[in-house]
Amino acid sequence: MTYSNPLPLDLGGGKLAEQCADPDVIRSEDPSDPVWYLYCTRDVIDSSLRNPDGSLVFSSIPTYRSADLVHWSFVGEALPTKPAWIGDGDMWAPDVAYVGGRYLLYYTATNTVAPGGGSAIGVATSASPAGPWVDSGGPVVEPMPSPGSADPADRRWVFDPELVTAGGEHYLYFGSYYGGLSVRRLSADGLHSDPASQVQVAIGNRYEGTHVIEHDGWFYLLGSATNCCSGPLTGYGVFAGRSTSPTGPFEDRTGALLLDPRVGGTPVLHQNGNRWIGTGHVTSAVDATGQRWMLYHAVDRTDPYVAGGGTYTKRPVLMDALDWQDGWPVVRGGAGPSDSPQPAPVVTAGDPAAYAPTFVAPLSRGTLLSGYSDEFDGAEMDPAWTWERDPGAATRSLSGGALHWDTQAADLGPDPGAAGLPLRPLPSGDYVVETRVSSTVPSEGCCQNYAQGGLVIHQDDANFVKLSVTSIWETRQTEFGKRETAEGPGYPTYGNAVGGPVAEATVLRLSRTHTATENVYTASTSVDDGATWDEAGAWTTPLQATPPRLGLVSMAAGGFTTTFDYVRVYGADAATGAPGGGGAATVGAGSATSDPTAELAASGSTGEPWIAGLAALLVAAGVTVRFSGARGPLPAGLSRRRARRSGDAPPSLR
Repeated sequence: MTYSNPLPLDLGGGKLAEQCADPDVIRSEDPSDPVWYLYCTRDVIDSSLRNPDGSLVFSSIPTYRSADLVHWSFVGEALPTKPAWIGDGDMWAPDVAYVGGRYLLYYTATNTVAPGGGSAIGVATSASPAGPWVDSGGPVVEPMPSPGSADPADRRWVFDPELVTAGGEHYLYFGSYYGGLSVRRLSADGLHSDPASQVQVAIGNRYEGTHVIEHDGWFYLLGSATNCCSGPLTGYGVFAGRSTSPTGPFEDRTGALLLDPRVGGTPVLHQNGNRWIGTGHVTSAVDATGQRWMLYHAVDRTDPYVAGGGTYTKRPVLMDALDWQDGWPVVRGGAGPSDSPQPAPVVTAGDPAAYAPTFVAPLSRGTLLSGYSDEFDGAEMDPAWTWERDPGAATRSLSGGALHWDTQAADLGPDPGAAGLPLRPLPSGDYVVETRVSSTVPSEGCCQNYAQGGLVIHQDDANFVKLSVTSIWETRQTEFGKRETAEGPGYPTYGNAVGGPVAEATVLRLSRTHTATENVYTASTSVDDGATWDEAGAWTTPLQATPPRLGLVSMAAGGFTTTFDYVRVYGADAATGAPGGGGAATVGAGSATSDPTAELAASGSTGEPWIAGLAALLVAAGVTVRFSGARGPLPAGLSRRRARRSGDAPPSLR
C-alpha cells in the first residue's frame, strides 16, 4: 500500500478535515481496539461551517482514529466544553499518554483565571483514548515568570506539553520561545508536577513543540523553530539535541548545547522546495516492523490559508518515515517532506517492510567561478561589486585577506532609509555561493537585536532571499529568510527559517537549482569550515527574465563589524539531485535556459526576523508577548498579544 500527503482525515459526509495542527498520536492499549488515535490543536477543521454571527467554527481538540496510520476517521472533540479555570484562554497542542491504567491528555491553556493570568498546562483523564475526557480542574504546570525574571507580573509561555516516562519516573516538558524549554517530574498519577524539580533544557527564543524519542541509549529532544503560521512565508523546522538523561543537557552533533547562546540544534525536518513549507511540531508512531513514522503539520504554499479566514494559516497533517544516520534522526533519509506516493507503514506483524531509506548525498559543488568570486586580498573590493546606497568608504576596509564592514542601523526593505549593500552579477545557470563570516557581536548576552551579516540574492529591495548570522535577543542563530511583495494589505512580506549553530567563524552557503518555473534556493551552514554541513531548508521564487544579483549585508543594528573572509561562487554539479522530496525535478546546471533566474522573494526583515511575524499572531488568547532577555519595550510593530479567542477567525494561529 502507498499513501500521499496530506493524510486524509474523514469527517463523514464526504468531507475531509482541512487541518490538524500540533498533532499527537498514540496507540490504544486495549487489545480489542488495536488502533491509533490522533489529536489536534483547537482549530477550524471545516471552513464551510459558520456560527450564527458568521464566524468560523472551531473544534476543541479534534480526535481521529486509524487502523493503518494513513486513513483517519473523526471521533469527536476531546474537550468540547472549555474548562472554567482557563477563562478566555484556548486549548492547544495536546499530548496523550497512558499512565497508571488510564489515558492522560495534556494541553496548553493559553490563559487562566489565576491572579495575573498566564498560560499553563492542563490535563484531562479518560479510560479510553476516544474519551470521554474529564478535566482535572486546574493546571498541572502553573503560570510562571520567565527564568531569571524579577518581574512578578512576567509570564513565560507555558506551552506544548510532552510526557516521557524513563526509569520509572514521569517527566513533563513544556515551553516555547518566551522562556525556553523546561522539564519537570510528575507525580505517579501524572496529575501534579514538582516545581522544585524543574530544569531548563533549551534557551529562549529558539524552540517550542517538544517531542522526545529514546533511541540507542539516548534521549533525543526534537524542537520546532521560527514562525509556525505565516502563510506562504512559513519557515518552521525541526532540530534535535541528545542526552543520556531525560533532563539534559541536550547537545547537537557539533557539540553545541540547546542551552547555549550560540544555540545548538541538528536539523531533522525542513522544507525542501516542493509545495510543503513550515514543517514542524512533530509526533511519532512505530509500525509493526519497528519503523518510526513522523507525523507533523505543514503549510501548502499553493493553498496556505483557511477559506474565509483572511491570513489564517491552514496546517494539514503529513507523515513521513524517520530514519537514523550516524546517530541522528532525519526524515526520509534527509529528503524531508514528501509530495508523491510513499510506501505505507506496516500494521500487521510478520508482513515485510515496504519502506527502505535512501539517504540523501551531500551537495556536490562544481568548479570555482573566479570571475564571480572575490577573495578580498587586494586593496579594494573587486570592481564587479556596485553599491546600492553606499554607506561610505569609512564604514569598511580590506586587510588580512578579508572585508571588514561596519553594521548599519538600518534594515533591507523597500521603505526609505534602507540599508546599503554591494551587489554583483551571478551566473546564468545553477550555482553555489559560499562565504565565511564572523562578527564583533558578543558571543552571548542580550540584546543586540538584530545585528547580522551574510549573503543575499537580491532581485530588488522588496524581493530577495538572505542567509545570515543574526543576533536574536539572547541567542546567535543562522537565519534563512525570504522577502516578497505582499499579495494584499495585511498579508505577510517576510518569513524565515533557521539553520545550524553559529561559531567564531561560520560558513554560509546558498545553492541555486531550478525547475521549469521556479528557482529553488537551498541554504546550508557549517561551523567546521565546510567539513560538515547543516541544511536550513529551501525557499522558492518564480523564474523571471531579469536576473537577481548577489549581495552582502551587514545591518540591522549599529556598532558592530562583520568580517567576510571571501565570497566564492561555484558552478553546480550536474549530478546534484533535486531538492529532497517529490517536488518538481531539478534541471541540471548544463541545461539552464538563457534567462533562468527569478524574481526573488525574500527577506528585508524590518529588523525582527521571525519574531515580528510571530508576535503579530498573538492577538486575542490572553498570552503575554515578551521575549527572553528583553530589557525594555519591544521594537515598533511588535504586538504584545497572541492567538485568538474562541470562535474568532484570526489572521493566523500559533
